Amino acid sequence: MKIFFKLFLLILFISTGANAQHPAQTIPNFTFYKLDKTVFTNKSLQPGKLLLIVFFDVSCDHCQHAMEAYNQHYQELNKAAIYLVTLDNEANINYFMTKYGNNLYGSKNVTIVQDLKNEFISKFGPRKYPSMFLYSPQKKLLMYDDEPKNVGNFLQKIKSYSK
Repeated sequence: MKIFFKLFLLILFISTGANAQHPAQTIPNFTFYKLDKTVFTNKSLQPGKLLLIVFFDVSCDHCQHAMEAYNQHYQELNKAAIYLVTLDNEANINYFMTKYGNNLYGSKNVTIVQDLKNEFISKFGPRKYPSMFLYSPQKKLLMYDDEPKNVGNFLQKIKSYSK
């Protein structure tokens, strides 16, 4: 059933991409869940910081490359609050983060959340995995990309950001 759902989401990504889905220009209301199953909403976002949101799937090789790139540059991400959002289960998330994001995993500015209500796609408007969103402290979209090769652009924007 889980494979069917992921296949459905992939088809949804492809079909909505043809309709020119646009990323959310401001952070919408949402309800996600931390790995300990506590509720995490848009009101839980850290105030006064850049907000980097990465929507990923543990089986996506592009997501693996993106996570490795962020992981290698984790010290450059201290100006941002990082939110890693996935539909995957906790065991797979733990394996993925240990293998591809071990420096990020457990960092104080990194929060991993599960989209258990399947609302990320409709509310944030990603085109494909991985989808990377950088929002200002005022929750306005600064950058969006879905190509792992462009992680450096996010790192540069975060590095150069000043209030």
